Amino acid sequence: MNLILLGAPGAGKGTQAELLIEQLGIPSISTGNMLREAVANGTETGLKAKYYMENGLLVPDDVIMGIVAERVAQPDCQNGFILDGVPRTLAQADALEAAGVRIDHVVSIEIDDEVIEGRMTGRRVCSKCGASYHIVANPTKVEGKCDLCGSDVTTRKDDAPETVRKRLVEYHAKTEVLKEFYAKRDKLRLVEGNQPIKAITAEILNKIGARV
Repeated sequence: MNLILLGAPGAGKGTQAELLIEQLGIPSISTGNMLREAVANGTETGLKAKYYMENGLLVPDDVIMGIVAERVAQPDCQNGFILDGVPRTLAQADALEAAGVRIDHVVSIEIDDEVIEGRMTGRRVCSKCGASYHIVANPTKVEGKCDLCGSDVTTRKDDAPETVRKRLVEYHAKTEVLKEFYAKRDKLRLVEGNQPIKAITAEILNKIGARV
């Protein structure tokens, strides 16, 4: 089963990908990991990507999709795969089709911007050991101090309110349009994201008709 996970930043795609790996026994593939692997392996498209990356340029869609096609052709993807973080744009979705990569289901984790802002802006990370907290869901025992090492906890730049809002605006402008693209192909499956993690996984499995 070949899946794409869609959803705004903070919607829980990474968490669900990890759980689906266990349930379905197929690998989850992220854009960053694919690029690094292709460059390290010296593949034709990897060498192209390396040129852009070393020169501080954005890797073009056709190169990224070429790397996706190479990656999903590997033996561990024989029974399926989960794409997390790609495609991000209509151009990438078109390129994915042109590369002949078959997609069975596109799961979109639906959640309001206000909930995402609350989730992401409430995250805190230890400045020393990297332990993660949340001011509501998983607060530190002593305000502002890590439970494990006692160092200060901080807000990552990515979790600052203005950064979160910018990322949400970009998602709605560039990535959310993919829902219509895949709905026309009868591949879109909408899943409610504002519920317990295990409930989301169960709904995903039900929507894609998985038997586990």
